Amino acid sequence: MKKSNIIMLLAALLPLGLFIFPLWNITLEAPQYPTPLGMNIHINDFADANPFDIKNINLMNHYVGMKYIPEAIPEFKIFPIGIIITTIIGLIIAFKGNYKWFLGWFILMIVLSSAGMYDFYMWEHDYGHNLNPKAIMKFTNPDGSIMGFQPPLFGTKHILNFTAHSYPRLGSLFLALGIATSLLAYFVGKKTKNNTL
Repeated sequence: MKKSNIIMLLAALLPLGLFIFPLWNITLEAPQYPTPLGMNIHINDFADANPFDIKNINLMNHYVGMKYIPEAIPEFKIFPIGIIITTIIGLIIAFKGNYKWFLGWFILMIVLSSAGMYDFYMWEHDYGHNLNPKAIMKFTNPDGSIMGFQPPLFGTKHILNFTAHSYPRLGSLFLALGIATSLLAYFVGKKTKNNTL
């Protein structure tokens, strides 16, 4: 088996780390919470960073009209299937394909990952802006518009007296390494091909 194919084999397997480690984390810091509230987002569910965090976030968000964080969303069924399918495709390419197919898998994973990030952003936007008009507490921006409570897609954002942090976790690193490794496999395969000409 060629060196580039071995590298591609590793690239195809790395995203499976998403089934073990969290993909993303959102943390909320505020003076009234000595221990910040946090939520880990896995490929197939939401999980407390600390016991009862999601319950406390839901109780707090209820007052400003935000939806409850559900136990499941449709993406939790789609994402695991997508990772399994792309892993199988990657393995087939690693055993049967040449370096040009490695680049195709890299592009496929970039497109699917970008679509996943966009979907995550849209979920956050709906979660933070589609508020219940009958909420107990209502906050407005200086221009009089209704204040949104969307957490950041990436980074840190101040929302009233809360500081929200949103960052990737180890599962994302496995995915990113898999994608980057497939690009490395492409360049190694291309170099090998050129050296044999």
